[in-house]
Amino acid sequence: MSYDNLVIVLAVAAGVPFLLALIPRVPLPGPVLEIVAGIVLGPSVLNVVQVDATVQALSIIGLSFLLFLAGLEIDTRHLRGPAARLVGIGLVASLALAGAAGWLLHAAGLVESPLLIGTALVATSLGLLVPILKDAGAVERPVGRLTIGGASAGDISAVVLLSLFFSEHASGTASRLLLLLGLACLAVLVVVVSVRAGRSMAVSRTVVEMADTSAQVRIRLTMVLVVGLSAIALHLGFEAILGAFVAGVVLRLVDPDANRTHPQFHVKLEGLGYGFLVPIFFVTSGIQFDLTALFADTETVLRVPMFLAALLVVRGLPALVYRAAGLSRAEVAASGLLQATSLPFIVATTMIGLRLDVIQPADAAALVAAGLLSVVLFPPMALLLLNRARKAPAAGRGRG
Repeated sequence: MSYDNLVIVLAVAAGVPFLLALIPRVPLPGPVLEIVAGIVLGPSVLNVVQVDATVQALSIIGLSFLLFLAGLEIDTRHLRGPAARLVGIGLVASLALAGAAGWLLHAAGLVESPLLIGTALVATSLGLLVPILKDAGAVERPVGRLTIGGASAGDISAVVLLSLFFSEHASGTASRLLLLLGLACLAVLVVVVSVRAGRSMAVSRTVVEMADTSAQVRIRLTMVLVVGLSAIALHLGFEAILGAFVAGVVLRLVDPDANRTHPQFHVKLEGLGYGFLVPIFFVTSGIQFDLTALFADTETVLRVPMFLAALLVVRGLPALVYRAAGLSRAEVAASGLLQATSLPFIVATTMIGLRLDVIQPADAAALVAAGLLSVVLFPPMALLLLNRARKAPAAGRGRG
């Protein structure tokens, strides 16, 4: 077993933050640079690194942990109350637009599987938009709650659709639906049992005492949850990422105020994920990116702006319903741009699609390129709009 390729991948992951620090005025997210670095160092350009068995295994684990962290970001409290109706309307609109976009692209002979394309267009990079909303001081404002709620609903829908219709391990949509319901029931059971166990003074005291010692019991229990639900998902015929995503949602339901009650817990999880496993997935995705297929002909290159426009329509346009909550035009536009920001799930979807042979390498490359552009272009534009919206009321009070 050789670790040469893994060393290069880890070196790239470690070097990206330093490179970003050298260009602070360029708001380039780390995952974008990690994928680009993988493309440059991989077979498409310099060919100095390959995806061997070790790198591939850690990349798969990184993808699962990325979906776990995405599930952990989902706060169901944003999907309750009066805003839930608007989020629901927006989700229905997104699903309808995603279906229409996939069908139109398929009818035009541009894609093979309209359902896979539609599924890829539904998700949002929740982990990327939350920091943007925090920077703009908008998390607790209506625009923040609606945007996070809409993104959460989109992510859940995308994971469910991918699990139902695209899996190497199961056949029959009806049987998958029943198995998915079974997995949901199991997740509810885990939540109930965990909450009741947490009310036990003895259990609670033991967890608190060992949480920050060398035992790191919270982290160990979390890994049992992630790997256990991933294994169950595989046994039920789904992709492991479904189990990892459900594990994140379950953990958030069991401990919704972890950031306040024991803040170091999430820091440790993010350190393991974003500091080690997740960058391996992104760099590996870049190494496996088929740059030759993307630039094979003009038609393939033109699909990139087409997919980018589809993202904006499918996820951005439904944000118009948020006007009913009193959001300004700038806030609605910002919410639409953030909801249209998507990369990790697009990469995961195209990887599964390539394994199942339901998407061509050129289409996969164009779709990932569109996701890269969405992450580069949309968040900075949204941040400007949010800052403008925040200053507008203050300026109005100043004139008053």
